[in-house]
Amino acid sequence: MARPRVLSGIQPTADSFHLGNYLGAVRQWVTMQETYDAFYCVVDLHAITVPHDPAELRRRSRVAAAQLLAAGLDPERCTVFVQSHVPEHAELAWVLNCLTGMGEAGRMTQFKDKSAKQGESAASVGLFTYPILQAADILLYQADRVPVGADQKQHLELTRDLGQRFNHRFGETFTLPQPHILKEVEKITDLQDPTAKMSKSSSSPQGILDVLEAPGTLRKKVMRAVTDTGTEVLADDENKPGVTNLLRIQSALTGTPIPDLEARYAGQGYGTFKKDVAEVVVEAFTPIRERTEKLLANEAELDRLLAIGAERAGAVARVTMATVRDRIGFLPRA
Repeated sequence: MARPRVLSGIQPTADSFHLGNYLGAVRQWVTMQETYDAFYCVVDLHAITVPHDPAELRRRSRVAAAQLLAAGLDPERCTVFVQSHVPEHAELAWVLNCLTGMGEAGRMTQFKDKSAKQGESAASVGLFTYPILQAADILLYQADRVPVGADQKQHLELTRDLGQRFNHRFGETFTLPQPHILKEVEKITDLQDPTAKMSKSSSSPQGILDVLEAPGTLRKKVMRAVTDTGTEVLADDENKPGVTNLLRIQSALTGTPIPDLEARYAGQGYGTFKKDVAEVVVEAFTPIRERTEKLLANEAELDRLLAIGAERAGAVARVTMATVRDRIGFLPRA
């Protein structure tokens, strides 16, 4: 029996994934490759919807791919590729653009959020149609399921609507994907501002734990993390947001329930607790950093693995697009 297919992607817009990316997506993708026909892509077409540096995009695309492989995605068990290596993504996005209403696209909340940061006059048409490209990414591979967090549910609904609209007008073509609700990871917040989400776009460098950081830097950041009045290591969002955040990090990386951690540190104060959290982070990230560095040191081998992924993804994408071209009425090339 064929395994259900899943697709997800991650943007190459930073020099390293951070703890939130790792817990909220990448670690769960590694688990999913065991039970799904999994396709994971570095979405570099999405990355150019905002101003970017070409050389930096190229470098970060390799860094993102290397981190995915280093974190445990196995090219023998899943398909890892770069979005722009499969030109059918852009082709299907254009077809879907022509099926999408202006008002429908304008209701997407992520465009409102991102364009507000850039200023609406500076926001590109690409940023406006970003969710339609995302729909193309999913429909192209006939994905049965798509890993989603709360902020992506609206985009998946658009994907289903567009797939259904195409099927209704031109004949059954696309699988309508269901959400695969990712395991709810407790919100990881900024180490320097525990009331704000850990985020590349809004956190200070000292507030983020990056997967590729050196052990010494990770330890310093955890030890300097904002804590709260008192000395008790207790989870309390309102009165102890800093300590609660560190407890969540330790719990997520070790699998130890927070009440067990509270019992372990009863009467010990913050010093020992922070040292232990720092070591847990270092132990989790060091093997990934070392494997990433090894992959990046052999660029030819990394590119070879990505070429294999692109060919495997392209084989699926070409079949879908051949059907789409025929159904939409494009003249076949002799």
